[in-house]
Amino acid sequence: MTPPFLLGIAGPSCSGKSTLAHETARAFADLNPLVLSLDAYYRDLAHLPPGERARANFDHPDALEHELLEAHLRALAAGGEISEPVYDFTAHTRAGARPLRADGALVLVEGVLALHYPGLRAQYHGAVFVDADDATALRRRIARDTRERGRTEESVRRQYEETVRPMADRWCRPTRAHAGLVLDGALPVPENAARIAAWLRQRAGSGGA
Repeated sequence: MTPPFLLGIAGPSCSGKSTLAHETARAFADLNPLVLSLDAYYRDLAHLPPGERARANFDHPDALEHELLEAHLRALAAGGEISEPVYDFTAHTRAGARPLRADGALVLVEGVLALHYPGLRAQYHGAVFVDADDATALRRRIARDTRERGRTEESVRRQYEETVRPMADRWCRPTRAHAGLVLDGALPVPENAARIAAWLRQRAGSGGA
């Protein structure tokens, strides 16, 4: 069995990584791609009172169980099955798991800190960074969190100023140095997906993928 090509896609919160990862997967549907999100690997905070869970810094590298994802990538590359966590963003707890296998030739790993952890970077065959200015990212985050995660606009804005933006500046944005391709998250998703597809095909043609 040939191990799948592992592509890491990082960038600030709401820069468009998730949508772009899935659009790229559709562009390579013939490779039966698998998309993994770092958001699924937030540490389970069930042992904390609900009020304390909500005050956790979810934008710090320690908030993610990256060691588990690193082990899962190794298992997928070896043809094994993993149990990907299912995370409840309202309760800040894990709500089970789902079995996954990498049956195709491409695995995409997306997340704010997808290029931060050395143990993840060491397994990637390619890395992409999607950037976005703070105004764009905040607008998208308010829309997402109020619609999908039961948040109020006030709480989203407060969290963005207190942790999201400073943590992105400290931990996320420096990781663009590890990317072979940097994209503008304000551009249309199909345009960025086409650039990733062209970049990957160029790498494959030159023997780099």
